[in-house]
Amino acid sequence: MKKLYLMLLVAVCCSLQTYAQGFKMPQASSAQTITQEFGLGTVTVTYSRPDVKGRKIFGEGTLQPYGEVWRTGANYATVIKFSDDVTIEGNKVPAGEYGLFSIPGKNEWTIILNKTAKQWGAYQYKQADDVLRFTVKPTAVKDLVETFTMQFTNVKPTTCELGFAWEHTAVTMHLTTDIDARVMASIDEAMKGEKKPYFAAAQYYYENNKDLSKALGWMNEVMKTDPKAYYYNVWKARIQLKMGDKAGAIATATQGVTLAKADKSDEYVRLNEAVIAQAKS
Repeated sequence: MKKLYLMLLVAVCCSLQTYAQGFKMPQASSAQTITQEFGLGTVTVTYSRPDVKGRKIFGEGTLQPYGEVWRTGANYATVIKFSDDVTIEGNKVPAGEYGLFSIPGKNEWTIILNKTAKQWGAYQYKQADDVLRFTVKPTAVKDLVETFTMQFTNVKPTTCELGFAWEHTAVTMHLTTDIDARVMASIDEAMKGEKKPYFAAAQYYYENNKDLSKALGWMNEVMKTDPKAYYYNVWKARIQLKMGDKAGAIATATQGVTLAKADKSDEYVRLNEAVIAQAKS
């Protein structure tokens, strides 16, 4: 019956497309693609966004009953693409493109990544093609979310959250990526070249609690190339402060304030002064 329904639906869509050459109207469920830089790659989600339209969405006797596979949107099943390997809720996922399905439940949702990325609805969904299943806890949303919405939040270099919400229900997935070994190897290799990435490497070492003495040495080297670059002062001062050298941090940042004022850069006056205030606190 599902197969017959799908065939009829496709036939109707094709006939309408043929009949309506040159005729356009807005989709009932608008399409959206969101892309998030993550780690050394990107995560892209393509989905359609149905509206509540006064209906009851999740639960028994509703638009999307508990316990049934859902396309996680409307029209074609939601597609998620990873340009690099990631980990979702502790589960490793190879780079690739997947169909993102879900099974709503009152107290628990099952999230599914299926190797058949592009398919209409869940009519031809096959559990045998699942790459991964895991469960998450839904949360209640006080204010009505009229349009089904997916978004990335709390994005950091190696962690982020992908969530979706509709009606009064929200679900969040936690993503991580392990890039440290690759970045460190890349820095080591780049330092062998003629153009050494002193500044970027020092920033990475600072942000990821690496060898701060090496980071400070790199900042000293890059500052030789442009002694008036007050944005270098901010980072050198931050590194010095993190190493416990408050006096050195104050001296570096004070010089940065002077240089920034001379160039009328209010932003870097503020940033250098922030390091000074932190060192004095």
